Formats: sequence, structure tokens, C-alpha cells
Amino acid sequence: MNKAWIYVLLTCLFEMLWVLGFNFAVSWWQWGLVVIVIIMDFQFLRKACEALPTGTVYAIFASTGTIGTALMDVYLFDGSLNLGKMFFIMLLIAGVVGLKLADTADEKRSKGGSH
Repeated sequence: MNKAWIYVLLTCLFEMLWVLGFNFAVSWWQWGLVVIVIIMDFQFLRKACEALPTGTVYAIFASTGTIGTALMDVYLFDGSLNLGKMFFIMLLIAGVVGLKLADTADEKRSKGGSH
């Protein structure tokens, strides 16, 4: 796996951690940990954008945040999940997969020498 994609995975994971932290932090040191996680998250995001298209990285980052937050709401905070939410979560996933496939096709074209 390309190192840049590891940074994408890390930024997605850290985004979920700080979103979760927003729900549980009550003391100053807990909020301090949330801030540290946010800073680390944006460093991973920056590193991923150095090697991958920024639009793709951000789409994955934002989609993961949206999907992860919706699922955390359901499984950790007694939220609801209905057909509408499931449809739009699947639409986000399809968009992210489509962007990845489009980037892969662009990479293959550029390596093949066709302009």
C-alpha cells in the first residue's frame, strides 16, 4: 500500500477520534487531548495531500467523517438509522470509490504516456 494512503487512513481514524472526543470531553485536559488529536489529524491530512490529489483526499476525509459520525450516533448515542440515511451513506461510499477509480485511471493514463 502506498504510504500516502496510510496517511489517508490515519486522518480518517483520527477524525473519528476527535469527533468522539467532542462527545466525551468535559475537563480541560480532555479538551487538550482533543486538540492534540485534531492537530495530528490535520498533519496526516497534509501529508496525504502531498502525494495524492487534494480533492480526493478531502472527499474521503469528509465522507468518512459524515459516515463515521452517523454510525457513532446510532451505535454509541442511541440515534436512529433509516432508509434515507442508509441511502445517502451508500451514495457517499460510491462517490469515494468512484473518485479512487478515476484517480487510478488517470495515473495509468499518465504512466502510459498518452496525453
